[in-house]
Amino acid sequence: ESCYIPDSLHVVSPQNIPVGYQITKAVGCDPKTLRLTVEDPSFTIQSNGAIVALSPVSVATRGRTFSVRAQDNSGPESEMEVHLVCSTKQETNENGQVILKRTKRRWSPPPINILENDIGSFPKSLEKIVSDSEAKHNVYYTIEGPGVNLDPSGIFSLDSASGVLKVHRTLDREMIAQYTVDLPLDIVVKVDDVNDNAPVFQGKLEFSVLEQTLAEVVGKVNATDKDDPETDHVRIRYKLINGLDFFAINAETGVITTISKNLDRETKDIHLVTIEIRDLKGAPTGLSNTATATITLKDINDNPPTFTQSSYKTTVPENEGEKLLLRIPVKDKDLINTPNWVSKFVITKGNENGNFRIDTDPKTNDGLLYVTKPLDYEKTKNVMLEISAQNQEKLVGASTNWMSIPVEVAVTDIDEGPEFLPPTVRYTVKENIPNGTVIGTYKATDPETKSSDGILYYKVSDPGSWVGVNSNTGELTVTNTIDRESPLVQDGIYNITVKAVDATSKSGTGTVILVIEDENDNKPTIPNKLTMCKKPDGSLNSLVVVAQDNDLSPFSSPFSYSMPAKHDGNWDVSPYNGWYQCCVKELPLGFYKVSFIVKDLQGIGDTQTTTVRICQCMNGACIKKGRSIELGPLGILTLLLPLFLLLLLCLLMFSSCTTKSEKVPLDDKGFSSGILLPSNTEAPGDEVVNLLPPCHSVHENGFQQSFGLNTMNTHNMSSSQFDQYGQHVESKHLRNGMDSDQYIKDNALYRTWLTHDLYLKKKLAHMGRERDERYASDVMHSYDYEGNESFHGSVGCCSEQGDKENLDFLNTLGPKFKTLGEVCTKR
Repeated sequence: ESCYIPDSLHVVSPQNIPVGYQITKAVGCDPKTLRLTVEDPSFTIQSNGAIVALSPVSVATRGRTFSVRAQDNSGPESEMEVHLVCSTKQETNENGQVILKRTKRRWSPPPINILENDIGSFPKSLEKIVSDSEAKHNVYYTIEGPGVNLDPSGIFSLDSASGVLKVHRTLDREMIAQYTVDLPLDIVVKVDDVNDNAPVFQGKLEFSVLEQTLAEVVGKVNATDKDDPETDHVRIRYKLINGLDFFAINAETGVITTISKNLDRETKDIHLVTIEIRDLKGAPTGLSNTATATITLKDINDNPPTFTQSSYKTTVPENEGEKLLLRIPVKDKDLINTPNWVSKFVITKGNENGNFRIDTDPKTNDGLLYVTKPLDYEKTKNVMLEISAQNQEKLVGASTNWMSIPVEVAVTDIDEGPEFLPPTVRYTVKENIPNGTVIGTYKATDPETKSSDGILYYKVSDPGSWVGVNSNTGELTVTNTIDRESPLVQDGIYNITVKAVDATSKSGTGTVILVIEDENDNKPTIPNKLTMCKKPDGSLNSLVVVAQDNDLSPFSSPFSYSMPAKHDGNWDVSPYNGWYQCCVKELPLGFYKVSFIVKDLQGIGDTQTTTVRICQCMNGACIKKGRSIELGPLGILTLLLPLFLLLLLCLLMFSSCTTKSEKVPLDDKGFSSGILLPSNTEAPGDEVVNLLPPCHSVHENGFQQSFGLNTMNTHNMSSSQFDQYGQHVESKHLRNGMDSDQYIKDNALYRTWLTHDLYLKKKLAHMGRERDERYASDVMHSYDYEGNESFHGSVGCCSEQGDKENLDFLNTLGPKFKTLGEVCTKR
């Protein structure tokens, strides 16, 4: 009560305050009765109450604020805020030192500062406004403007008698940073910032960078803070929480760069990195936020194509060109369907004469080796080629080179045997399909006749005896269980070579490629023996359990592990870095049988039992104690000898089981040499005779003798021969040297047709006279209605039968009969 301490004090100060500079005197009363403290460590209060700088202080253009607290022995504590206002214009003396000048008090007070988020109590006095006119006049004060009577109203008020400015509620600097009231002699109330807003990320955190690059910029992380931009409340610092093996971030700029050349897209193409942003220049007391950035590795051509085999052999017949000889598959780990992955094959040796070319299959990326210029077997029997697999893009890295393999091409003598078209056929089958299942039909044709008749089919190569070939039809069927996990299958491909042999023992071969689709036919398994090391302190290391499954995704990993429902409680499994680790209680050294339930992604699996050995270890292996007895090579051979004998017996029994095809006699039912043949009869009736004989003829004594229709001079009769079934008489007798005319004359067929000719002529003449119902089926009838004024007549066997000796009516039978005649006529 003996002195007055204001709520706030504004002091004009230089921009750079030196050490020992006296700011102002804190109180106008005896400081000995008060305890004065300064919250800002850059200043102190001397015994006379003056505030002095302890260290050099830089005052920003918007000023600097700190608090001074005062408390006597019995009264409550008071607080005064000191606002340092920077003088923009400073005068210096001859030595360059700032000349400090005292300024007069203004009627309009300097800016009043108040902290945001102040919890009160309210109303709270901010500043007392004093006018020089109070010395001579009675003065009252009024105020109006934003924050008083204008929006947002009700924040400030001014005591008209005392001139004390008060605030009535908590202020938010992020809403309004400064209030200016009572223009033109304005009062400025500045809301000082409090660090109440954490920084936030801006934009998507998605970046990409080339693999195997060092000190390469990945991207820039952007963040903002709503606090006062002139304070450290918005000084954001960036930090990586993980991914430190490959990436680094600039703490001030937020730029992410690579720090390792071991970034391999083929190992891991996407990295998820957690980033932290913190204000107050990264101080522990600053507010922070975290987010995950996605960094995608872009591909470079750091993996050359690799061959699936070390060498190839193929054959080519002489005098053949533009033929596919060999398909050469390759693998490439780079990004598929990019220039880093697409293969480009080059024949580096052996093609000096330009007999070969190699292309790339755009679908499979395989190499396709063709012969373009025919080879001469008598001159060249073998050609050694060297083929290099490259990419469209250049290879990156000095330690990698393009790979090459030798290809031996054997030239074979001309063989006009059967040909498979195409020479390679591809079928897709599922593994484990039942025996007897038809895969497809692979047939060959004779190059001369373009027919498959008389060709027999055999297998040349079928390593697993999985497929059977029907010798007569070329039909492919399953004969044994097809297993995709068999070592005979390479990348899901199984090759079969089929041979076709014609009647002259000439042969041709074709390749059947089986693309085997996977099924979930393998359960995950764990090793039979595992070792767990005991530490020197008696505790046990964790044991990582890794299962194996020969199936492909999604029929294999990730696996799930669990303990059986009934177990001794000494063992347990838990996830560990994508695998599962086995935890155990305190157990003595020794061997233990431990069971786990291991299942694949489809839930297929069962209980697996393994032997876990707990032992003292050195360098990860159990320390051998004592002597052990081991079987030598002879002992192991003695144990395996019965197994070898049993296998030999099975092979002997298998080789002795052979089959022999039986000859099946063909029964001609007694119709091979007769004249009258049975025909299907749909109902009883009178005799039915076909009065339209086949259109064919034979030669006799150099003249053409027609049978049946011997007056059809408008058609050229066919010189082909037919048997009693209406089939061609095959030229096998002609091949044996017999003359066709002589053959027909000597055969009973010739005499038979002469008899038929005579009988039919008499029959026609008789039917021309008879019009009763006996031959109702042979007279003219009305057939299906074709519409009014149809100009086409019926083509019945006896339609419009005229004179038996005059067959000119045949020329007017219309287009239907002419078409029939053209079919029977050999042009």
